[in-house]
Amino acid sequence: MSKGNNWDYQLEPSELSRIIEMAWEDRTPFEAIKTLYGMDEQAVISLMRRQLKPSSFKLWRQRVSGRVTKHERLREPAVSRAYCPTQYKR
Repeated sequence: MSKGNNWDYQLEPSELSRIIEMAWEDRTPFEAIKTLYGMDEQAVISLMRRQLKPSSFKLWRQRVSGRVTKHERLREPAVSRAYCPTQYKR
């Protein structure tokens, strides 16, 4: 049921919800979403654009743009994981 990069059609509602939640979390890098769901940063941005209201998408983009914690390569080397084991919901 693939429609190019339109990941919405390939995801269960619970997966879609979790990806959106992970995208909003400050300390969850895009690389963690790619590892778990195979979606790179551009795919997450496209998904968020389709799933959020325009004002919410704009707020999210402002929030994550340039945020060091959303990109593993920009993080301090001491940060070795993307989540607290007790919050992991998959």
